[in-house]
Amino acid sequence: MTREAAMRTALELAANGPATGVNPRVGCVILAPDGSVIAEGWHRGAGTPHAEVDALSKLPEGGARGATAVVTLEPCNHWGLTGPCSEALIAAGVAEVIYGVDDPGRNSGGGAERLREAGVVVTGGVLAGEIEEFLGDWLTAARLGRPHITVKWASSLDGRAAAVDGTSKWITGTAARQRVHEQREASDAIVVGTGTVLADDPSLTARGDAGELLAAQPTPVVVGTRAVPNDAAVFRHPRPVVFEGTHDLHAVVADLHQRGFRRVYVEGGPTLASAFVASGLVDEYAIYLAPTLLGGPRLALGEIGVDTIGEQRRLRILGVEQLGGDLYIRAVPLAPASPSTDSAQEG
Repeated sequence: MTREAAMRTALELAANGPATGVNPRVGCVILAPDGSVIAEGWHRGAGTPHAEVDALSKLPEGGARGATAVVTLEPCNHWGLTGPCSEALIAAGVAEVIYGVDDPGRNSGGGAERLREAGVVVTGGVLAGEIEEFLGDWLTAARLGRPHITVKWASSLDGRAAAVDGTSKWITGTAARQRVHEQREASDAIVVGTGTVLADDPSLTARGDAGELLAAQPTPVVVGTRAVPNDAAVFRHPRPVVFEGTHDLHAVVADLHQRGFRRVYVEGGPTLASAFVASGLVDEYAIYLAPTLLGGPRLALGEIGVDTIGEQRRLRILGVEQLGGDLYIRAVPLAPASPSTDSAQEG
């Protein structure tokens, strides 16, 4: 088996791991000297064996001596809930390690250097582009010290989130709304502002086609300083509400990161969405466009700090999908949008 083929298998194994939580999804394939696969493993979440250790556990003592370990992420080099994978590979007698992406963690990185010190042949960067995309949310959290943030909105084709009188239920159709629920389910937290809670009384749950609660539920997060009524629907959410009593979004995302949230889904209306964009805190956009025109002043996005065309926030379109009569556009910023991004990175 070629190293690329083995890495692609490791990437498939990694997808078995949990998509949320603080730890990355990692897969590992161990090859015998003749290139045949002798063990496979993946990481099943915080506190469980890492992918390399999981794969090594499938072999008898001495079974990995002289073998090659192919792993999607650079083997870790620190003690956390489990021991360093670099030391486990060295102790097992692995002769070569091939990995996809460097571990950017200040504490966990450095495994490749440790392996080389022990005489192990190490090669990095195999299928790095594919693995970067797969681990995008975790890499954001590891590199920037904050969760990966997706901002979602639904609007008419002329960019309105609501009619003149404020009504907005529903702009998009059932297929688009179900996709939103799937994206909620895949997130650690769903963020709205107090204005949205007071105006729309959302439940902030992830639900299926029949209205049933999905297996995984995002933690509801409410940002702002206004009081929320005790009978608000958000209090009936399966998970306790997190209140962020501030308008400082850098402080908010730092707290969410501290709580262990890796994927954050912002669904809080034009004011909150615009604030995240203006603060340079958006990693991905989920934009739903309905084939309708509303006119009026209720734009899906407000002031974002663009005063001249040279300051425009340019995006790269990752995909456009038709959902029923609606369009779903997935996009990412082309570059850091403003100096305020730097403070988030330093945090």
